[in-house]
Amino acid sequence: MTTSDAPEQLAAGRLPHPVSAGPVVQLPTAFGDFVAQAWTDLATGAEHLAVSSPLPPADGTAPLVRLHSECLTGDVFGSYRCDCGEQLAYALELINESGGTLLYLRGQEGRGIGLANKIKAYALQEAGFDTVEANEQLGLPVDARCYKAAAQILAEMGLHEIRLLSNNPDKQDRLAQAGVRVVEMVATEVPSREQNLRYLQTKKDRMDHRLVLDMEPAAPSSDARGFDHEQD
Repeated sequence: MTTSDAPEQLAAGRLPHPVSAGPVVQLPTAFGDFVAQAWTDLATGAEHLAVSSPLPPADGTAPLVRLHSECLTGDVFGSYRCDCGEQLAYALELINESGGTLLYLRGQEGRGIGLANKIKAYALQEAGFDTVEANEQLGLPVDARCYKAAAQILAEMGLHEIRLLSNNPDKQDRLAQAGVRVVEMVATEVPSREQNLRYLQTKKDRMDHRLVLDMEPAAPSSDARGFDHEQD
């Protein structure tokens, strides 16, 4: 863990969150050529991955940053119950074009409740509960994520002022509390689908996400049920 920002954080009443960085390596992908660096949260053992454009941000603007919560079903299997995989692809495309970093936060599956509990929440959603109600029925927090390690990683990468790729104002607020200044929120809304429209509407109505939802859902499915998910 480096301590270059410790005096400023101590003066503000914050202790640096303990993180440890690995080597920087090349990461060629379908979205372009990036560099990657693994980070370990020494308080929890969670391993995160920073995927960055090797180019500086255009026109001297603050870098784009996406805090992407791990979502196995959406990111790996391309589930249509959520917009996570599509947001991940969209963010990587923007970062490749304009510069910045995507911080892939592992251990945040299902807004921090874990994979098994997320699947239990899915079952409740199929019984009619929305994504907020399903977590409450399980006795779990609506959002259990913590961004202290993410903020410390950004600080140690020199990313003190950022343009945040997110529709979730809570991320902006929590990063500010941890000492990272968000100078702009950059929307990451992707076209809704029939399978995730109710979930997106719940995020907009009950979690204050900045979503428009004024378009027809993309790619209708033969399964007309509207499922909920739980990310961003």
